Amino acid sequence: MNPFSIESSSAKEAAFMNKVYAWMSGALLITGFVAWWAATTPAFLQLLYPPQGGVNKLLFYGLIGAELGLVFWLSSRIQSMTSERASLLFVVYAVLNGLTLSTIFLVYTAASISSVFFITAGTFGAMSFYGYTTKKDLTSWGNLLFMALIGLIIATVVNFFLKSSMLYYILNYVGVLIFVGLTAYDTQKVKRMAVQVNSEEEAKKGAIMGALTLYLDFVNLFIYLLRLFGDRR
Repeated sequence: MNPFSIESSSAKEAAFMNKVYAWMSGALLITGFVAWWAATTPAFLQLLYPPQGGVNKLLFYGLIGAELGLVFWLSSRIQSMTSERASLLFVVYAVLNGLTLSTIFLVYTAASISSVFFITAGTFGAMSFYGYTTKKDLTSWGNLLFMALIGLIIATVVNFFLKSSMLYYILNYVGVLIFVGLTAYDTQKVKRMAVQVNSEEEAKKGAIMGALTLYLDFVNLFIYLLRLFGDRR
């Protein structure tokens, strides 16, 4: 007998979300450790910032390209791969993101990084709790937030050339609002994935995708808050 067919809806949702949060928390720990390790390892820093000055663009943008490729590959092919392979790719993504985020330790003080992390955790926790418990359908939020996110990306690219400090701060506040909203919306969306699970294998892969979604919300929220409230060295 399939245990998923007799399990209560609420218990099924709770078990599924526990797996999601466990994977997300694990990925954040990996990212944080790798970022700290990379920032305190002279050999990696010399590779990223060669003695002749500037950043090693090939390495930096190569890491970003690899991250984007992994996200798209995992998102589009997860149904055709095993849960073990999906798990491995998620861990690899967390490691790559840690290498990329190591630069924040060179720009911001460790104390401000820690304080902003806890602010992010509290904000994320509150909005995720709201998304999990609310009876309101947040589907309409998704379209608005997606359009706002596209606008944010376009404005960020434009400001890369304008270099407006005022627009920079405005975009960071907008980014915070967008990912605060996405945290609640995505939590509700991930919660609803539980009812579509019909096997242990599907539950594992669904939990990984849900964890990746919330992980991205957390990291982006952290980055925007750090830009606003982080103390630079």
